[in-house]
This record gives sequence, structure tokens and C-alpha cells, in this order.
Amino acid sequence: MAGIQTVTSQAVVLRSTNIDTDQIIPARFLSTTERAGLGQFAFNDWRWKTEGVPNPEFAFNQPHSAGRQVLLAGRNFGCGSSREHAPWALTDLGLKAVVSSEIADIFRNNSLKNGLIPIVLAEADVQTLMERPDDQLTIDVAARELRTPDGRTYTFPLDAFAQTCLLEGVDELGYLLARAPDIARYEASHAR
Repeated sequence: MAGIQTVTSQAVVLRSTNIDTDQIIPARFLSTTERAGLGQFAFNDWRWKTEGVPNPEFAFNQPHSAGRQVLLAGRNFGCGSSREHAPWALTDLGLKAVVSSEIADIFRNNSLKNGLIPIVLAEADVQTLMERPDDQLTIDVAARELRTPDGRTYTFPLDAFAQTCLLEGVDELGYLLARAPDIARYEASHAR
């Protein structure tokens, strides 16, 4: 996965609250351990009508949503089961960040491990951003800030280790493997 310094994009808005991981990617699509291709199943039951045609009402099917990398979501996003396929599907769909007033802990941790930035802001701030989805938002991982074109700046929580992993484009194992020579030197100098 590539490191993420900044993301600049307009947003897709899903106002629904309590969007669980089964709504993000239904269980019937979890038979793979491959990340590529899961984006086509993201929000599957909302994106498609029973006849297999796109639901024109759904936010991701609207022409103006194409290529947008930020999702503004209702409260309690990513609740439910711990499936890692959910952030895989969202990143394969093209998303780089999810902004909500509440993001489920397991989903947040899985997102950080897979290069999807989970941003928690105050509910009033998320609602304000939802009113202007066509604004070009800038997410600065190093500064832990989301900025709007009119000069508003929202800081978001991101622990230092998760921030480092996002900036370097690694998960926990990748972080350790990148430091294998330092670890070996330490072990050699502290031999029993």
C-alpha cells in the first residue's frame, strides 16, 4: 500500500446512521482473501435494484460522485462484525477516507491497517460538511487536519503510530519488517 500524505477530493454523502459492515460488504462476498475487485460489491444491496440495474437514488451511483475519495457518513459507521473486507471494499471502490462523528473501533483499526483514513469529527461539523459535498476537502495526515476551501480547519484524532503507518504506507508487520536491521543490531548488542 502506498503512503498517504494528503488526500484532496470532493465527498460522497451517506447520511444513514449505523451503517454496519454487512451493509458495506454483504457476507455472501466474503469468500475471497483477495482485496482487488471487492469495490464492485461495496454497498451492493443499496447500489443495485433486484433486477440488477443500478439504483439511481444511491449516492455512489450518481454521476457527480465518480472519482470522489472521501465518504461523509452518518454516526456509528462500520459497526457490526469485524470483517476486514469492509475497508478492502471501500479502498477498492476508490475511497481514501471516511469522515463520521462515530466510527466503530474494530472498523477503525481495520481501516488504519489497510490505508483507509478514519476521521472522527463532532456531529455538528460532519453535518456542516455534508451540506457542501462539492467542496474540495484536503486531508493532511501529518497535520491531522481536514481543511475546506473557505479556510475552515478541523483537527482529528490519530495516534502517532497509526499516523506513521499511514504516512509510510505500511501496516504493523510492514513497520517492523522495515526496521529489521535495527532490530537485529539491537538483539546482537544485547545478547545473553
